[in-house]
Amino acid sequence: RTCVLLPDENREVLQTLLYFLSDIASAEENQMTAGNLAVCLAPSILHLNVSKKEGTSPRLIHRKGAGGKPDHKDLSENMAASQGLSHMIVECKKLFQFPHEMMLQSRNSYVAADAQPLPLYGLGLNMKGNPVDYRAYLEDNIQAVLREAIAKSKGWHSAPSPENTELTYKKVWLSPIRLWKVTTEIEAPPQTLLHRVLRERHLWDDDLLHSRVIEALEDNTEVYHFVTDTMAPHPRRDFVVMRRWCRDLPRGLCLLVSSSVDHDNVHLEAGLQAVLLTSRFLIEPSGMGRSRLTHYCRADLRGRSPEWYCKVFGHLCAVEVARIRGSFPVLTARGTETKI
Repeated sequence: RTCVLLPDENREVLQTLLYFLSDIASAEENQMTAGNLAVCLAPSILHLNVSKKEGTSPRLIHRKGAGGKPDHKDLSENMAASQGLSHMIVECKKLFQFPHEMMLQSRNSYVAADAQPLPLYGLGLNMKGNPVDYRAYLEDNIQAVLREAIAKSKGWHSAPSPENTELTYKKVWLSPIRLWKVTTEIEAPPQTLLHRVLRERHLWDDDLLHSRVIEALEDNTEVYHFVTDTMAPHPRRDFVVMRRWCRDLPRGLCLLVSSSVDHDNVHLEAGLQAVLLTSRFLIEPSGMGRSRLTHYCRADLRGRSPEWYCKVFGHLCAVEVARIRGSFPVLTARGTETKI
C-alpha cells in the first residue's frame, strides 16, 4: 500500500532498482544474495545513521563522545533496514501489483474520473445530448483542428522543449490533464509525412512492440491497435484507437485524428490499457518539399499523478515529434543526405 502513495518518479526508480538487484541475486554462481546486497546498500538507500553537523540531541552527543560508534539502537535499525530491503528484493514482483480497488481510490488513477475508452458507435454527444456515431465524432475533431490552425497561438502557454521544436499547452476545463501542442519543421512533403506517421510508426517510435489494423471502417477510417514498452520492468501499454486521415484538404493540408475506443475484437497484452483522449496531427506545406507538423495530444497513461502530466508528459510529446523529424534525411549544403 505504501508504494502506491509514492510520487511516480520515486516509485519507478525504486521498482527499477529492486528488479535490477533481484536479477543480480538470482544469478548463478553469485555470492551477492538478496541479504548480502541489502547489508551493503540499505544504509545508502534508506539514509541510515545520517548525523547533522550541529545536532544537539542527547543520543547524538553520546555518539560523538563515543567516537562516533553506532549504539545498540543504531545497530538494531541497521539490521531491520537490511532485513526489510532483502525482503523487498526477494518480493519485488509483488510489491508493485496493485488491486483494481486500490487504484480506484488512488489519486494517481483517472479510472474514477471516467477516462475510459468510448464505445465505437457512441463516441460523443450532439447539441441535444444524444449519442452520435463515429463519423460525426471524427468530423468534429477535424473541424476543431482546422479552427485551431486559424486561431494559432490564442490561449496557449509556452514550455521548454527540445531543439527545433515549439512546445505549448492549454488547460482543459475540469481536467488535470492538459492539452499539449508541439510544432516543428520537417524535410518531407505533407503526404509523405502523413504516410510516415500513419503507416511507419516503427521508424520513429523506439518503444513500439507491434501494431496492426483491427478493422477498416472506411477508406480513410480504421480501428488501430499498438503496444508500447518504455522500459522493463514497467508495464506495457495497449492503445486501441479509432483514427481518420485526410489528404485532400485546401491549401495542401493533411491531418490525422485519433481517439481511444472500446472494440470487442482486440486481445489486450498483459499490462495497462492507456487512453488516448485525443491525438491530432496537422501537416501544412512549408515550401521546397518541407512541412510544418503540429501535434495536439491528451492521454491518460494510467498510474500517473497530475504533477506528472504537467511536468513530464508534454516533454514526451515533444520528443515523439522530434523522433518523427529525425526519421527523415536532411539535405546538407553539398547535397548529401544525413540523419538528424
